[in-house]
Amino acid sequence: MTTPTTPASPTTTATATGVSAVTGAVGSARTRVEGRDKVTGAARYAGEIPFAELAHGWLVLSTVARGRIRSVEDSPVLAMPGVLTVLHHGNAPRVETDYMGMVGRPNPVLGIFQHDRVPFSGWPVALVVAETSEQAREAAEALVVRYDEEPHDVAFFAGHSGAYTPESNPMVRAETEKGDLTAQLDASAVVVDEEYTTPEEHHNPMEPHAATARWDGGRLDVLDSNQGSTWVASELAQLFSLDPASVRVRSEHVGGGFGSKGLSPHQVAAVMATTVLHRPVRVVLTRRQMFSLVGYRSPTAQRIRLGADTDGRLRAFDHQALSLTSTVHEFIESSAVLGRVLYDADAHRTLHRLVRLDVPTPAWMRAPGEAPGSFALESALDELAEKCGMDPIALRARNEPETGPVSGLPFSSRNVLACFEEGARRFGWADRDPRPGLRREGRWLLGTGTAAATYPSGAGPSTAAVTAEPDGTFTVRINAADIGTGARTAMTSVAADALRVAPDRIRVRIADSDLGPAMFAGGSMGTRSWAWAVTIAADELRERLALGGSIPPEGITARSNTAEAIGALAKKERHSFGAQFAEVAVDVTTGEVRVRRLLGIYAAGRIVNPLTARGQFIGGLTWGLSMALHEEAVRDRESGGHVGADLAGYHFAAHADVPLIEADWVEDPDPDDPVGIKGIGEIGVVGVAAAIANAVWHATGVRHRELPIRPDRVLRAADEARRRAAGEARSAAAGGARSAAAGGARSA
Repeated sequence: MTTPTTPASPTTTATATGVSAVTGAVGSARTRVEGRDKVTGAARYAGEIPFAELAHGWLVLSTVARGRIRSVEDSPVLAMPGVLTVLHHGNAPRVETDYMGMVGRPNPVLGIFQHDRVPFSGWPVALVVAETSEQAREAAEALVVRYDEEPHDVAFFAGHSGAYTPESNPMVRAETEKGDLTAQLDASAVVVDEEYTTPEEHHNPMEPHAATARWDGGRLDVLDSNQGSTWVASELAQLFSLDPASVRVRSEHVGGGFGSKGLSPHQVAAVMATTVLHRPVRVVLTRRQMFSLVGYRSPTAQRIRLGADTDGRLRAFDHQALSLTSTVHEFIESSAVLGRVLYDADAHRTLHRLVRLDVPTPAWMRAPGEAPGSFALESALDELAEKCGMDPIALRARNEPETGPVSGLPFSSRNVLACFEEGARRFGWADRDPRPGLRREGRWLLGTGTAAATYPSGAGPSTAAVTAEPDGTFTVRINAADIGTGARTAMTSVAADALRVAPDRIRVRIADSDLGPAMFAGGSMGTRSWAWAVTIAADELRERLALGGSIPPEGITARSNTAEAIGALAKKERHSFGAQFAEVAVDVTTGEVRVRRLLGIYAAGRIVNPLTARGQFIGGLTWGLSMALHEEAVRDRESGGHVGADLAGYHFAAHADVPLIEADWVEDPDPDDPVGIKGIGEIGVVGVAAAIANAVWHATGVRHRELPIRPDRVLRAADEARRRAAGEARSAAAGGARSAAAGGARSA
């Protein structure tokens, strides 16, 4: 890991009132304001906060993949020690799932215990509530649920007969097309036409999902681990037909989310139980339950066709992506969106197709779409560079678009080539021999690879309030969610600069729906959205304070709402960009792949806090390594459930797998953002798996188009390559012998 860059020194300027104004907090490396609380245990998470008369709920999940519940035999369980109730489809409160929420229509899995249908293995069929979690678990494991089982299909593969093109999905446009693809492919001197696959992958934040619900003075009060209290409060209000003002959701500390911590069945179950029992109820998911209830990354089967002139200029671009969805809710893993931003061609097509299976609904997982899509696309670009005899970076530079390849819109800024230039310099790319299979250390073959990265840079409407207190401090109130990114610390710096005071005079309150609506922490939009709202409120407050006068006991408060400002933004392609570099060693005897070096260089707007930003980038790079070499969830076709739905069976990168990782950035402030921010939460993982796969090809001369790159696959691919080479040699020898014989016959 690189040493953090030296923080910029705050500068002091004189103000009209004679009070010193401190600036430069944004861009300075700062430790987390809540860091001490976290390392000493003072910071309490959703599953740790005590309540009087707290009861504990334990979810019971279906053991069949498709069918109907015949009976829930709860009488023996209700007689067990400490058991308070068993909720199921026969007695649970009714909820409403036919509404339009912040992110579209809700997944029907939120309508738990509403009917007897079972659409996948792991569907919630009951909630056992008891005085202690131990009693609840014992009773839940003793509950007998009988089913009328039906045939199911959980098998995902390319060419599935049930594949279809979504007609209208609010998440992503399924298809884009321009030009005559067939004609341009026919006219291309060089063509790549390959298929790439990625497996089902799961996000497993360190803190499991947990929620505590209670009724407090006629209001529903939920303490939860989520990525947006505004989002969860709004959804709960609509599910339970409540006045939005009567729902409060708090989520002060969150131990990771990665897209999984929105609204899930455990929160709904907790609200149902507290409504029935009139006492606080806590529901915490087990690690195994998380594999079926909180989303995951769909497997993908992607076909990429690239046609180019001999100089590498793209004439044809075709990226077709197949993913799965459940039978109850449509979700698209938008793997083909990357090419809509990175590369143009005379003929350009992207297409998403889906297969409905009897499985849980996939959901957002860090860099949804771009992570698996970049593996396929950036591997294909490397294959095209090889066929054209070009350096992979030079090929990308040759195809750098001036405007959005599909939209035609201008880029707010696009510094991907600056990332490659800086990355190549630091990685020593110029010293690389492009020929594969040449570098060796004993039994280890060595190789290097690279890939481009991009992720959208958006902002969501948010409100904020900033108060000047009589004691000279300032209180910032914004319903941000700190899921490990350092949101409190970032907002402290943003407010300090906007108010032109030292950061130690700022107090930040977040993660409470009573603070007003704000963007959730997702889509790499959190920090930008919140900073915008805080800046507007702080600017107004500073102007009011400049007029003079004393501050009353209740303070002076300025408020903001960014909806109008964000709505007025000119239409542009707004993205962060990056370049990933990897060096690998491949053991020719065991097939083991070791990543020796990883480097990511990013153009991701103005960096608010270099210390936590570098941690975000390195975390993304580590995740990309894990994706390339380890992560793969396996579903049993007979039962419809997972094989090894835990952190023993689901492999991911451990400390021993993680090498020297460096992350840095180039100057790239967004001119349309008041602070210059873009977003960094997801881009760190984009392209990493492709860079590693390209490095494995460079080391061995063998392409891997299927993730993860396991040792058995490395050995099998090497063996196939040897057999193929031997066959070609035999064919060449036989051809030579036939030519010699024919020549002899002619001489005779």
